[in-house]
Amino acid sequence: MFEFAWPWVFALLPLPLLIYFLVPPNTRQETALRVPFFQQLAGMQQQGRIHAARHWLQQLLLVLIWLCCVAAAARPQWVGEPVQLPATGRDLLLAVDISGSMETPDMVFQNRNLQRIDVVKFVVSDFVRRRENDRLGLILFGTNAYLQAPLTFDRTTVQTLLQEAQLGFAGQQTAIGDAIGLAIKRLRERPESSRVLILLSDGANTAGEVDPRHAADLARLAGVKIYTIGLGADEMIQQTLFGRRKVNPSADLDEETMTYIADKTGGQYFRARNPEELIRIYAELDRLEPIEQEEDVFRPISALFYWPLAAALLGSFLLALIRVFSGVFQLGSTNGRLV
Repeated sequence: MFEFAWPWVFALLPLPLLIYFLVPPNTRQETALRVPFFQQLAGMQQQGRIHAARHWLQQLLLVLIWLCCVAAAARPQWVGEPVQLPATGRDLLLAVDISGSMETPDMVFQNRNLQRIDVVKFVVSDFVRRRENDRLGLILFGTNAYLQAPLTFDRTTVQTLLQEAQLGFAGQQTAIGDAIGLAIKRLRERPESSRVLILLSDGANTAGEVDPRHAADLARLAGVKIYTIGLGADEMIQQTLFGRRKVNPSADLDEETMTYIADKTGGQYFRARNPEELIRIYAELDRLEPIEQEEDVFRPISALFYWPLAAALLGSFLLALIRVFSGVFQLGSTNGRLV
């Protein structure tokens, strides 16, 4: 459907006429011409008729140029057919820890030790791919928390930004409280039943300005439900100078605080010691019941203002050509006349 976004601009159409009638004309005295020969006078009469025709052509071009400029200013556009956006779904924010400890290679899969961040990228990307009717956002946190992707239906972009995340970009420490605070800020304007945060970390809060427990209290007041995931194996074999020995790579994981955050906000705490458990956790989260949202309708709009603008530019070019050739013709016709 064709329409003008600003039709009120057409009220400017009479503006040249108002200027013509309201502004007094510029009067000037022309120097008299003496024509010594009658034949030259007849030629001047013929030139006068040509000049009158050129005058009307110039006036017509000026009118067309003005009409095209006003039409372009009114923003002509083509409005496409309505496109319905998904009417069901959630607003899910995914908070992923990218601190230095996420490079620990304690995730065992098919007898291979994988870094925690690599497993998280694989599992969370698959989770994002399945959430077709949800608005998804991505928060990355280390020493600081950053909103990497705002809430959007564009799951491909969220997956890409997650895959491009590099350890240490947000700092080497862990600011769990700041990540929750940032999520509250982004979710508090959304429908109350649609505010969900899934937070994954492998350590304890060691940075940031907000205490995680205080952040959980604020999240409960804001109606934000938080699911927390503690990542990391309980034991790992390390090769030392004195031989092989078992260590607990998750000794820094603050499960008590993670459990408090989930319980306080009505969520749940999950423990992922290996890739299989992490996959099962996100499959469990995937079964969250969708929440009805207000249906959104989008109509694609294509701007067309450049067509009348191009016509005005072409008319201006033609008008300039007419005036140039008119000046050349008048210059050539002055031969034989005395001033």
